Amino acid sequence: MNLFELTTELMSIPSVSGEEEAVGFWLRDYLESLGWTVELQEVGEPTLLSASPVPPANRFLDAEAASMRTGVPALRQYNVIAYLNESPRVWLSTHMDTVPPFIAPTEDDEKIYGRGSCDAKGIIAAQITAAELLRKEGIEDIGLLYTVEEERASTGAKVANLHPLAAKCEYLINGEPTDNDLAIGSKGTFRLNIKTSGKAAHSAYPEEGESAIEKLLDILEDIRHTRFPNDDFFGETTVNIGTVNGGLALNVIPPAAEAGLAIRLTTQKQPIEDALRSVVRDRGEIEILSFSEPVRMLEVDGFRQKVVRFTTDIPHLPNWGTPLLLGPGSILVAHTKDEFVLKKDLEDAVTLYVSLVRRLLTAEHAEDAEN
Repeated sequence: MNLFELTTELMSIPSVSGEEEAVGFWLRDYLESLGWTVELQEVGEPTLLSASPVPPANRFLDAEAASMRTGVPALRQYNVIAYLNESPRVWLSTHMDTVPPFIAPTEDDEKIYGRGSCDAKGIIAAQITAAELLRKEGIEDIGLLYTVEEERASTGAKVANLHPLAAKCEYLINGEPTDNDLAIGSKGTFRLNIKTSGKAAHSAYPEEGESAIEKLLDILEDIRHTRFPNDDFFGETTVNIGTVNGGLALNVIPPAAEAGLAIRLTTQKQPIEDALRSVVRDRGEIEILSFSEPVRMLEVDGFRQKVVRFTTDIPHLPNWGTPLLLGPGSILVAHTKDEFVLKKDLEDAVTLYVSLVRRLLTAEHAEDAEN
């Protein structure tokens, strides 16, 4: 397949986080047909297709048993690991999953539209195309690593980090939409819930109850006015109050409430967590969901460079050598209904990946990022 055909073929296979089995199998078969050695690395336990929930009577069964009883498919998740020799020094990597909903691919002369066009099916296509061009030059010291669940918690990356081949890898070129710039730094992410509790009462007699929602609103207002530490290199620490839930009914004083926050870290997590705890105090409870700290990456002369505000699988792949980050497409359209990638950017990405791998294998003009 050519670059654009490969992109749209991958995009045609729905792979919302948790449901990557089909695209993983397709990649395995395709890469094996090209002559790659391919491993499927299982990640976690089988799950049921999210669109077909298990009836309540079966909720205590494991996924395999529930699948047999209900006819709902049990899905497995696999990282795809492909290589040409037993110890590749440079690996190209990105994720196979997408955010919902599935949007089928379409295209015109300039763009490919649809879910995964830039995040990250187009990146997979560009990396495979680049790897095949390198093979034609006789360069086989390369591998391909494609993970599951990057969009939720980098579950696949955490498992991939334990693979024996990681210890033999010198450089990992991860792919995310960076406008084909070499990202020399990326922010971290700190995900948490803040929970408050109160006392239910009839809303006509509010003095008999205690509103958990009002407590939560007070805490969130204080957080909005808190100045968190920033960093000259990574930039500003930002807070997104992403979800707010609570209460029972309009005429009931709410006994419980919670808010979900995502903080883009520019420092280590601990000072941010300390600041949050000093704001929340005994008014609520902090539940930490996940975190990854900011990462500085390799700088290579001759490439456009910048710091990006998002996070990637990279913090969860420390065993895979020195990280780099580059990919076609804009993060500003990723996750949107209008997601697209320019065909020219896909072609440019192939050229950039080929050039970058060559440079890393010869170790010319590379400088390690500062710790």
